[in-house]
Amino acid sequence: MSSASKSIALNYRNIYILPTRRGLGFVMLIALLLLIAFIYNNNLVYLLSFLLASLFFITILHTVKSLQGLVISKGHSEPVFAGEFASSKITLNNPTPIERYSVQVGINKHMALQTIDIPAQQKQRLNLAYKTDKRGWLVMANPVISSCYPFGLFRAWQRLNLDSKVLVYPMPSMQDCPLPENNQGQEQLGNAQKGQDDFYGLQSYQTGDSIRHIHWRAFAKGQGLFTRQYSGAQSAEIWLDYEQAMAASQEERLSIMCRWVLDADEAGMTYGFRLAGLILEPNQGEAHSKKCLEALALF
Repeated sequence: MSSASKSIALNYRNIYILPTRRGLGFVMLIALLLLIAFIYNNNLVYLLSFLLASLFFITILHTVKSLQGLVISKGHSEPVFAGEFASSKITLNNPTPIERYSVQVGINKHMALQTIDIPAQQKQRLNLAYKTDKRGWLVMANPVISSCYPFGLFRAWQRLNLDSKVLVYPMPSMQDCPLPENNQGQEQLGNAQKGQDDFYGLQSYQTGDSIRHIHWRAFAKGQGLFTRQYSGAQSAEIWLDYEQAMAASQEERLSIMCRWVLDADEAGMTYGFRLAGLILEPNQGEAHSKKCLEALALF
């Protein structure tokens, strides 16, 4: 799911600036030089002190100008599964004729920052990674854009209120979860098996294959795990029902249903979906699987 687009233009009114540790050390150096000049009445030291002080105050203007005029907008954030990293995409647009150097973007200054240069009248795109641990909507922390250009004496920054969020699906079960069968699917499968050319061979077991079709005799002989293949079997519809997911907790049952959706979609099967009061009629394809996964994420 993508949220509505939003852009933030940086200007003098919404940019904050404070001295860095290097800047504070620079101030102490100027103070020390002034003290020496006062004690020894040395005009050259006075001149050096005033020159450094002028550089200090001029740097404030240049540091702010390194961000002023940039336009930041957010992009589309793809849904992810719990446990994966969600990606927040942002675009930095420099519509001015001035190139911007050493612009830093990150979640906060204590974490790894991405440093980029933005050419004049060009755009740069960045991806910020967020760790996910549970399903549902993840409201991403607002990133911070900052710059210490040109001398590192000041840090100008702004926290970007982009209101970004991404949908997090349940973590697919890591266990072997055979797809469920229902009466309707069994009847259709039985009818298919009664026709001509019913059984046409064996194939290696794949995740999602029905446990009823496993060739146990070959498995007992140590020949490997195979499943019987029937003509017309692919036309059978199955239902993925929350009540059929056997697990100790709600999250585990949702995790199993997530695995079912992925396996059924990968096998190209037609499947229906039942979750509490929600019923999605049998269908197949990416759009159908997304509806099912969204329902699991927001349950």
